[in-house]
Amino acid sequence: MRRVVVANLFPDRLSKAAAATLFAMLAGACGFGKGEAKTATAADAPAITVNTAVATSRPISRFVAATGTLTAEEQADVSAEVAGRVVATPVERGTLVAEGAALIRISDTEVRAQVQEAEANAAQIEARLGFGAGASFDIDRVPEVANAKAADDLAQADFARARMLSERQLLSAADFDRSRTQAEAARRQYDIARNSAVQQYQSLLAAQARLTLARKALTDTVVRAPFAGAVEQRFVSVGDYVSRGTKAVSVVRMDPMRVELTVPGQYLASLAAGRTVSLEVDAYPGRTFTGKIRYVSPSLKAASRALVIEAVVPNGTGELKPGLFATAQIEQASATPAILVPATAIRTTTGTSRVYVVSSAGTVEERIVTTGQTAGELVEVTSGLALGDTVATTNVDRLRDGVRVAAGK
Repeated sequence: MRRVVVANLFPDRLSKAAAATLFAMLAGACGFGKGEAKTATAADAPAITVNTAVATSRPISRFVAATGTLTAEEQADVSAEVAGRVVATPVERGTLVAEGAALIRISDTEVRAQVQEAEANAAQIEARLGFGAGASFDIDRVPEVANAKAADDLAQADFARARMLSERQLLSAADFDRSRTQAEAARRQYDIARNSAVQQYQSLLAAQARLTLARKALTDTVVRAPFAGAVEQRFVSVGDYVSRGTKAVSVVRMDPMRVELTVPGQYLASLAAGRTVSLEVDAYPGRTFTGKIRYVSPSLKAASRALVIEAVVPNGTGELKPGLFATAQIEQASATPAILVPATAIRTTTGTSRVYVVSSAGTVEERIVTTGQTAGELVEVTSGLALGDTVATTNVDRLRDGVRVAAGK
């Protein structure tokens, strides 16, 4: 058998360089072939089926955006009206209370004794004045006045007879003077009795006033809720000694809730009492609470040229709590035209919104748009889209600029 030997035509160094060059050329050729295949595949990709909608225009309600913090409709720090030792605390934090419900009780032993003393003093003066049950003051019915009047009438009658006898010279001068003096003394006693009765009546009025204060103090030993609401905080406990004015319980009324909003002064003409306000809070995502404007400030803040308004929101379920941050939408007085597309036509990524406009050639053009308010299932487009443009509303997450599309069913 004959063996064929192929001689090495290149030196070692030259053969290695030639091999490297040849490998590079082969690799480039292979890569070029793959690029052509990829381009051909993209061109031949099937069309994506999409539904479409035409950008339309119609008037929509406009809203002014504002933020604020919810506060209770009423909040009161109820204080003790009398000094004393706390003997009962029937409420705790969160307790729902009706108007007039007992919040704390203070010992009434001393105050009750003061009431009894005031009642006795008033009754004593009424007895002196001859007051009956439900009777009104009549000075002539006062016993002392009645006695003095009777004595005066008798003395005046005796003096009249003495004067008649003296004129007929049937009575001595000494007896006549005695009768006249007795008549004058009886009249003075009558006047004194009347004056005394008036003074006693004034004393009765003062005693009745002290009785009223004593009874009020007795009533004030029970600290009561000034309105229906919930207990936010209790500051005293059984055994504490409280003075007049000591803060005892904090009560809040949470239905309705109030929210103070600050809006730019340029919207002054669009705001008025009674206009609708829609609120959203972070605690209830997707929930909207509706209220009404109750107050519009008569002036703007000089520093910010902003307007302060107050709205009230029904809270019968108690879901809203004071302190929650609220985002508000205030409906303006009139509607204005807007370009609208379905919300499904808008694709938003990393804060950028885009739509895909379908051309007559069957391809889509990607456009960056700016969105505005929503109107049901439609979204306002404020820039980047023209009235009458046709946009894709389905499969938008698969679309890219220049992709072929086909109309869906």
